[in-house]
Amino acid sequence: MSSAKMMETLADYRVSNGRSDLESARRTLKAEAQGLEALSASLGEAFIRAVDQLEQTGGRVIVTGMGKSGHIACKIAATLASTGTPAQFVHPAEASHGDLGMITRKDAIIALSNSGNTLELGSIIAYSRRFEIPLLAITGREKSILAEACDILLLLPKAEEACPMGLAPTTSTTMTLALGDALAVALLERRGFTPEDFKVFHPGGALGKRLVRVSDVMHGPGEMPLCRPETPMSEAILIMTAKTFGVVGVLDEKDALAGVITDGDLRRHMGDSLLSHAAGEVMTSHPITIHPGALGAEALQIMNAKRVTCLFVEEGGRPVGLVRLHDLLREGVA
Repeated sequence: MSSAKMMETLADYRVSNGRSDLESARRTLKAEAQGLEALSASLGEAFIRAVDQLEQTGGRVIVTGMGKSGHIACKIAATLASTGTPAQFVHPAEASHGDLGMITRKDAIIALSNSGNTLELGSIIAYSRRFEIPLLAITGREKSILAEACDILLLLPKAEEACPMGLAPTTSTTMTLALGDALAVALLERRGFTPEDFKVFHPGGALGKRLVRVSDVMHGPGEMPLCRPETPMSEAILIMTAKTFGVVGVLDEKDALAGVITDGDLRRHMGDSLLSHAAGEVMTSHPITIHPGALGAEALQIMNAKRVTCLFVEEGGRPVGLVRLHDLLREGVA
């Protein structure tokens, strides 16, 4: 076979395989989507009871599972913890070798097992029954050891695994993961979990940066460069230079911000007569300001749109601080 013919045959093979890959992917996603639809339709009183129990738990929520269910359990525990519900993963195999000591009578347990008969869960199930620790089960079999032992059963609906052999946990693990998310979101909504609360648990990374408030990065009242309308420009320039912000705010008789003087204002009024003017004659009236509770991203957007490098921060009609472009960029706000 010529090299050209071989290349043509290889190209046809890749196209054929590519089409098969896409068909496989779409079958998988369709199967898992159908599983999620069935799960949504199946939710009822047991889910409400589960949220009640988790909300009332005085200790932590212990999430456990073996194998693929263990990986899902780790994610559920992390999601609960990051949204205001103290949670921890306990490996079921390690539990019988001392890690049961991590579980207290104030805790509640969520045990994951699609079959409901996972051998390694035996120690945790027995421990929960002995010490009357609430046990919530997420399983696909109503007639199983876990389902019959638990206090609250969250039964996964019958759904085909996306795996063509029906062996690899696919649809079942997707439903379990989604059910964990549903519990976490229901709990955070009940508790009135706010973006500020979320930031406490996410100080780093992109999420934390998105939640930075102007009040977190602004320079406070003692650092603000301020003067009065009658202040001579020679003195106003000294204040501007001393504070190093490249701007000075002008306060009226009620201590409200009447205007600002920027480097641009100085250039526009540059001449022999500049120092003979008062601040009120040079200032730009009705300056752009922002509230301390505004997100840093909002302040950055305003600065970019108005082509300024700092904003006075106002609350109750009076300036309480000043935020600069550099402050926001240093915090990673973008």
